[in-house]
Amino acid sequence: MPNQHHPSGELILSMPFTVTSAETDMYGRARLSALINLFIQSSIQSADRLGFGFSDFSPQKLFWVLSRISVEITGPLQWTQTGVVETWPKDIDKLLYIRDFIMRDSRERVHARATSGWLMVDMETKRGKLIELEDPTLFFRLKERHGLMHRPEKLGPVHGETVAEIKVSYFDLDINRHVTTTRYFDWMMDTFGHEFHRNNYPQAVSANFIKEIKPGETIRIVRNQTGANSYCFEGINLSRDNTAFRGAITFSDTK
Repeated sequence: MPNQHHPSGELILSMPFTVTSAETDMYGRARLSALINLFIQSSIQSADRLGFGFSDFSPQKLFWVLSRISVEITGPLQWTQTGVVETWPKDIDKLLYIRDFIMRDSRERVHARATSGWLMVDMETKRGKLIELEDPTLFFRLKERHGLMHRPEKLGPVHGETVAEIKVSYFDLDINRHVTTTRYFDWMMDTFGHEFHRNNYPQAVSANFIKEIKPGETIRIVRNQTGANSYCFEGINLSRDNTAFRGAITFSDTK
């Protein structure tokens, strides 16, 4: 059990970043999956620094899994732009560990805000559990500090048309040997054409990760339009006949 105490100010991690060419789309804007990756990397750094990261709990065969995330984006970051992601542990909701984020550019302008829910999962049972720390208050000491005021959104079933069928390949996978989080956002964004992306950029995004996806499995993506520029998604694992993930994206018109 990690043995650390941190003043409230030290619970906030600031991670600098630079948008690289590999993280941009064909219009020079940071891809949605690149923004999500910045949130994830800042989470990893924060957990490691506070004493509940991968190295702290892997000996107990426990690991963190992102379960839900909701993001609001005020505008796209561009290639070579620099900034900072702030993140902090915010609260506990049953088995979900809530973590919030604010992404700012070098001029202190907010480009995105997010809230997320994480599970500590047992590698053998694949079930979530609460963890023990000497100072458990670090998980809720900053509960009045918000990236977003609301909890990460829980999404319902989607009934729509099939827009993609994907066979999971080698570069979809992460160190835990299942599909890495950012790929789900690439899959959803790939259901739209080039012209759509030229004129639209994500403004509000939510995703729920329900069941892991493993190598060689086949995913059917169903999409339904729920508003003028809003869409919801469901990823159905045809290899296991279950729902693997759900998503929702509202776009802003960039014309």
